[in-house]
Amino acid sequence: MAKALFDVVVIGAGAAGLFCAAIAAQRGRRVLVLDHAAEPGAKILISGGGRCNFTNLSVKAENFLSQNPHFAKSALAKFSSGDFIKLVEAHGIAYHEKRLGQLFCDDSARAILGLLLGLCRQNHVTLRLEQKITEISRGSAFTIKTGTDLVEATSLVLATGGLSIPKLGATGFTYDIARQFGLAVTPVRPGLVPLRFEGAPWSWMQGLSGVSFESVARFGKREFREHALFTHRGLSGPAVLQISSYLAEDGELALNMLPGTDAAALLLERKAARPKAELKTILAELFPARLAQALLPEGQQKQVIAETSNKQLKELGARLNLLALRPTGTEGFAKAEVTVGGVDTAELSSQTMGATKVPGLFVIGEAVDVTGWLGGYNFQWAWSSAFAAGSVA
Repeated sequence: MAKALFDVVVIGAGAAGLFCAAIAAQRGRRVLVLDHAAEPGAKILISGGGRCNFTNLSVKAENFLSQNPHFAKSALAKFSSGDFIKLVEAHGIAYHEKRLGQLFCDDSARAILGLLLGLCRQNHVTLRLEQKITEISRGSAFTIKTGTDLVEATSLVLATGGLSIPKLGATGFTYDIARQFGLAVTPVRPGLVPLRFEGAPWSWMQGLSGVSFESVARFGKREFREHALFTHRGLSGPAVLQISSYLAEDGELALNMLPGTDAAALLLERKAARPKAELKTILAELFPARLAQALLPEGQQKQVIAETSNKQLKELGARLNLLALRPTGTEGFAKAEVTVGGVDTAELSSQTMGATKVPGLFVIGEAVDVTGWLGGYNFQWAWSSAFAAGSVA
């Protein structure tokens, strides 16, 4: 088997891998990208409803989860969201802000994938798909064996992502190779994932699939004000997805269903102003009709508000402002947008993403224990960590 020589081998043809390859190749490095998939950038193409939420106008280290909350600062400073926006504009890609600083392509996510592949072509990156890697070893350089090739390189970049969305080819490959080289991997779990509420205590949620409402979801000191959405098996929507990344196993989240409103005071005011109105009618002015009905016990479904005691109204108001929810589980990696946890940041240089114990080995993107919020942050971590590694690999 003939041996092919490269300066850098990047494993993973996703957002981080392709961008890292292009940056390294711009420095004159001979770069090879390997991926087991038949096509590059599968997650890019489905992201943002097919329009790719490629970054956010405001990105800070505080927008990321990690055992080291400061780790992301250096990479984010080296290549900011503003830097990627300039790149998008330079390539003529039209985009818009949706909400909360989230930037999306006007047209298709294929524009972002096209940008990355174009940079790779322009800088003579070699891309090989449908490659099954059978062995990686390290002597004076890294040797990578596939079913058909033997490749040697002085730098190896692991960019295969985490475990989220296995139907798109997600595996624990980077974790396995990191462990092979003695790097610690923190526990991983689904992040930005819908929550399940099953069993008798949550029967009131049945029939609410598709209903959404403004909310504040809170766990501990962390809270997010966005919409929540009922699903067939529980809750999703931006607020719930955001808090899911922080929610401890068997943890209880608090949901304020009327943020910015004293629900008890509002109900008492309605009782004084409209005593003949049914309680469900009052609630239907605050929530979608199906949800308004589900929030009331069966005995109060047709109850006139004047017949409801002040104590009952205060209790209902308190529940609307602080609904305690303990999920029975999550939808798992199959529906998770990201993986929380990964290669321990204590093993990596925050300046270069290089493994401090294994010269020439780099880990970037989702595979690292740096997980962003919903809203373009995980893509920005892909660009920033890729730039940091690509600048030195």
